[in-house]
Amino acid sequence: MKSKICGVSDSKTLKYLTEHSNPPNYIGFIVNYPKSKRFVELNQLKELLKINKNSSQYVAVLVQPDENILNKIKDLPFDYYQIYDSTPNQIKSIKEKYNKKIIAAITVKSHHDVAKYIVYNDLADIILFDSKGYEKSLSFDHQLISDLKINKELMLAGNIQIEDKLENYEKVVDIIDISGGLETSGLKDISKINIFLKKIKQINNEA
Repeated sequence: MKSKICGVSDSKTLKYLTEHSNPPNYIGFIVNYPKSKRFVELNQLKELLKINKNSSQYVAVLVQPDENILNKIKDLPFDYYQIYDSTPNQIKSIKEKYNKKIIAAITVKSHHDVAKYIVYNDLADIILFDSKGYEKSLSFDHQLISDLKINKELMLAGNIQIEDKLENYEKVVDIIDISGGLETSGLKDISKINIFLKKIKQINNEA
């Protein structure tokens, strides 16, 4: 089981993650979606990303990115672009032009939404199933994806909490993506992050 911690916006939290004894595999930054309280303005983002990622990988979370934002971030040390609300052709163009690995985000409310992954399957390195909440922490019925057989790594997001039986997700997906579940009063909480990372380590030790 791999882990992604999303919505990181301050240097203290980022240093804690990258220097942790069991760091997350992926760390996500909200790059172009100001509606999110976790949005990071470009100059602040540039400073933040000077922090050594060590063994984690940095992910730019992008909603319908245009050429303007893509050009501004092209030299930043992102390993993946996590893209919402873009067509397969747009994602293909981004992948080819900027030479980044792609996490294709599918927002899910019904079984019909799940099937949309098919048009992104050949383009994406990872398929992410998320809720339709965007800046809000909403969940969806994870049973909708429980029987999928895809030749890609699957990532799951959408109101995942540290109190959840995280080991149950292991049967469904390869990567857990958590954001709001690691916050207290809207800010990342180091104690919750530590609990989450320890749980992931325990699951992997028992596997």
